[in-house]
Parts: sequence; C-alpha cells; structure tokens
Amino acid sequence: MTLSLDQMAEAARALNGPLFADLPGDIGVSFEFFPPKSPAMEVTLWESVETLAPLAPRFVSVTYGAGGSTRERTHATVARIARDTAIPAAAHLTCVEASRAEIDAIARDYWAAGIRHIVALRGDPPAKGARFEARPDGYASAAELVAGLRAVAPFEISVGAYPECHPEAACLDDDIDNLKRKLDAGASRAITQFFFEPETFFRFRDAAAARGVAAEIVPGILPVSNFASLKRMAEPCGTAVPGWMATLFDGLDDKPAARQLVAATVAAELCRRLYAGGVRQFHFYTLNRAELSYAICHLLGVRPQAAALEAAA
Repeated sequence: MTLSLDQMAEAARALNGPLFADLPGDIGVSFEFFPPKSPAMEVTLWESVETLAPLAPRFVSVTYGAGGSTRERTHATVARIARDTAIPAAAHLTCVEASRAEIDAIARDYWAAGIRHIVALRGDPPAKGARFEARPDGYASAAELVAGLRAVAPFEISVGAYPECHPEAACLDDDIDNLKRKLDAGASRAITQFFFEPETFFRFRDAAAARGVAAEIVPGILPVSNFASLKRMAEPCGTAVPGWMATLFDGLDDKPAARQLVAATVAAELCRRLYAGGVRQFHFYTLNRAELSYAICHLLGVRPQAAALEAAA
C-alpha cells in the first residue's frame, strides 16, 4: 500500500504522540445487532441501542439466522428500530432455503415498514458443516440477490467481504471477483468479516482496488470479550487469530472486568492503526452489548451529538 502525504503525516502523528490524542472526530460508525431470543435479551439489546444511538451511527443492522431461522424476530427488531429511534436501520437478508418469490415478498415488507437498507448475503446453511445449495426457484448467489432486491425497490444495499478470503473460494482473486459481481449488481458498499491485524485489511483493500473494486470497503470490527467464543466464531469463517491475542487474554477467564479492558484496548488500537492508513468508517459487531463499542468510539473521537441525543429522548 502506498501512503499519501496526508496519511504519512497522520501515521507520524500517531507514533509521536498519545495514540488517541486530538483525533478530529471525522469517523463514521455503524453497529450490528442480532435479534433477541428472550425478554431478558431484548432488554439488553434495547439498552445497547439507547447507549449507542447518541453517537449518530450511519446505520445499525440486524442479523438474519441461518436458513432464515430468525426471520420474524429480525423483522420485528428492525421495524422497532426504524419506528422508535432516529437511527437508519438495515435488515440482513440471505438466499438460504427460500424462493425468489419469498425473498422478494420479505423485501417488499421491509420497504413497506420504512426499511431502506438491506445487508444482502448469500448466507450459511442451517446445518453445521453443510455446503450452500441454491434452491431451483431461489437466488443462487449474493450477486443475484442484490440484483433481485434492486428490482423490488431502490434499496441501499451493503454486502459482505472476506479480507482473508471466503473459506469456499478457490483463491483470493476469485473471491474479489465475486465481490465485484455483487457491487456491479447494485450494492453500495462492502462490509468485511472481522479480522485482527490492520495489514490484513490493507492488503485486501489494495488487492480489491487492483481488480477494479472502487466502492467503499468498511472494516468489520469485533471487540473480543470472550476468547474461547472468539476462536469458535473465527474458525468457520477463516479468520486467523494471532498468537499474541492468546497471550493477552491468557489468565483472564475469571476476570471479566480485566477482559473488558484488554478487549477494548486491542480493538481500539486496531481501529487507530486503520485510521492512520486512511480508514474513516467502521462497522462494529456488538454482540448486543454496547460497552466495548462505545469505549472504542470514544477513544477514536466519536462523541454524542446533540441532534442524536434529542431524537433518542
């Protein structure tokens, strides 16, 4: 990656002074949630939404379970965000185990509910370890899904990207070509799978640009509060977990407060290094908890905005 003069100056400033000092607040953020499974989880989710809303996120998204298993809960959660907050809400939608007609009907329901943003993903099959198989009457890929959504309504559409290559792709070039097909079909941006070293993102961004990808690529950030859970999440999506992370979290299994502090430090440093390389948009996988994402945003200079506070009141 070739740094511009501005980026070189920013990198020097980050190295010469306190890592998070005097950031100008020019960062945009978005947050991802999953639909709650119980009344208690719903309370936690809405407390998190209320905590993060004053940061004026570009949008918040709500995930869609494998095989459409959370379809109704996803719709209810997204619709409530759109109805009860001033935050733009985005609904995840996948191709798995549904016909084109069913998916198109879901999209029309979202449009009728005021949802204008879809995160379009091929999706994973509900059976662990199974491979995706398109239904004869369904969408065969995320690119087809994007084109189908465009035919339903003028949605804003985000798609996924894998900086360490999708596990099913033959190679990174093929995976980037697939990303380009999704963007060419009408997607606005790509949001990456989580990763843990800034060079991983920069290499991917450069490789995508070299293959003609000009759209915005937003890094997906996962603040890690439980290292064992992280390893389980990382394996199926092909995310490398550096050895230094195991060292940092070693001995903290029964010290949740210390784990939180380490997790916030690790994720904030990753974001700060990405910022030094020119990144200004971040997407946080919150796991329905606000504390870590809020702390990281604060370190990055993102502060509550008056208009967002009034809307949340």
